[in-house]
Amino acid sequence: MTLPALAAVLLRLASTGTLLQSGTVLDIASLFPTFELRVAASVLVTVAVVAVWRLGARLHDKEVDVVSMPVWHLSVTVLRLVVVGGGGAFVFTVWSLSGDIGTISAQYDLNRQTFVRIVLSLAFVVGAYVLTTVLGRFIGEIASTRPEISDHQREIIYRIAQVTTYLATLAVILGIWRADLGGFLVGAGFLGIVVGMAARQTLGALIAGFVIMFSRPFEIGDWVEVGDHEGIVTEITVVNTRIQTFDGEFVMIPNDVVSSESLVNRSRKGRLRLDVEVGVDYETDLDRAADVAQSAVEDLDEVLSVPKPQVVAKQFGDSAVVLGVRPWIDRPSARRWWRARTATISAVSEAFAEEDITIPFPQRELSERNPSRPVPLTDQQPEASPEADGGVEDGEGGDGDASAGSKGADE
Repeated sequence: MTLPALAAVLLRLASTGTLLQSGTVLDIASLFPTFELRVAASVLVTVAVVAVWRLGARLHDKEVDVVSMPVWHLSVTVLRLVVVGGGGAFVFTVWSLSGDIGTISAQYDLNRQTFVRIVLSLAFVVGAYVLTTVLGRFIGEIASTRPEISDHQREIIYRIAQVTTYLATLAVILGIWRADLGGFLVGAGFLGIVVGMAARQTLGALIAGFVIMFSRPFEIGDWVEVGDHEGIVTEITVVNTRIQTFDGEFVMIPNDVVSSESLVNRSRKGRLRLDVEVGVDYETDLDRAADVAQSAVEDLDEVLSVPKPQVVAKQFGDSAVVLGVRPWIDRPSARRWWRARTATISAVSEAFAEEDITIPFPQRELSERNPSRPVPLTDQQPEASPEADGGVEDGEGGDGDASAGSKGADE
């Protein structure tokens, strides 16, 4: 039997709706008499379940107007669970009626109760995963309708719900297998000591993650600088913090590094001050230059009018007196920071040019301690002056006259 024929048989059986009848169950077993057919049927059903599961993930993000979003997410989740449960039940039925599961259970001394425990354990694990996904979507929907709940608080609530769900699932699974909790706790204690010694850094990052979540030194969307990394916080987990740099790179920083490094949060107060330095000539009136720069910056749309921009004298530079132009911006981000900085530099430069205020370039002046003549910059000897050249010529002419006179006297 080929795969298209197998698919047609499955569709025909599903359309008749008689899968629950005992006679039809026997017919299902007879449809897959060989091992190859059972493998092909299992693969086909698995592919169908995976396709429906992925389709359900897309349906979660679809906006509908008929029902509310929480009801829609719950309906899609239930549909996915029904498909997964139906596919698993079909595969289990095919293999159990064929006798293969009985052979395996006899070989490894597995009874029906063990299989039930395995199925229940898997069901609880899958249920915990689906429940955490549903809880995450519900928490996101509720947080989006309540402005007082920040993204950081939403993340904390989701992580706590996730850890609680998995711990409760683990306790239920241990109860299903009737594990000795006393011995389990003793063994877990020894295992915790061994794991703690071997994974000190990971446990440190885990503890630091909870500390960061509750102390809230920054939130998702904040502009932070951690050590040598600077960017926007995109995710906070119990192990690490992810930031997106201004170059578009994603950096994963362990939480223990975040807690031990110096941290700068530029978005904490909702506004940020820029500090743009500009130099003016030493002969310039500093009060006038400061007034011109402040007036130029106050008219910009990129900076805040309250608090007002300030201009202060910062230092004596090598070639100029350095002024600091300090405007403020709100809702700090890298784009707003660069735009405000560029606008400030352009406005101050144009205002200084209109008022004939010089922005000097770096320069050096050389002089002697007691200057009496220009300081030569090279070892080249000065050229002879025109007077010296004339004196030489006259001397040559005088020698000629003297020779002529001597010659006449001899004659």
